[in-house]
Amino acid sequence: MPKTKYEMTARGLEKLKEELRYLKEEKRQELTEYMGAALADGDLRESAAYDEARLLQSANETRIADLEELVHRAVVVEPEEGDMAVARLGASLTLADNAGDSMVFQLVGTHEADILEGRVSDESRLGQSLMGKRVGDNVTVTSASGSDTVFQVVSVVFD
Repeated sequence: MPKTKYEMTARGLEKLKEELRYLKEEKRQELTEYMGAALADGDLRESAAYDEARLLQSANETRIADLEELVHRAVVVEPEEGDMAVARLGASLTLADNAGDSMVFQLVGTHEADILEGRVSDESRLGQSLMGKRVGDNVTVTSASGSDTVFQVVSVVFD
């Protein structure tokens, strides 16, 4: 059975690699020191600090394993030279509503999405509605309350 590949931007892959480096080189050392201090306290049967250190260490190792798998399966999607005006993974789109208010979204892979920073997964409803759009196209966005707002694509750029 073939393993799933994860499409992402080059910037997203670098962020994953940096987090992986931090967890392996710095966080592991911090947790080792914390566990050592808990061991030095004595009786491990009743040591909440030791139990906490073990849980934190386990969570860290799980995250490391997850990140290693993501990095291994990552496929960086580069903008195609032919048509830089079409929204796809890695594109930043500026949208404007009828009132002139605007917002910017960047289309990214699932594992690098962060709506608070304007990074929208290409697999989300919003991301799918933005894929393939060009300047001048309209996009209908449904809010959490269920109301629809129509935005016009003002720009499509690749960083």
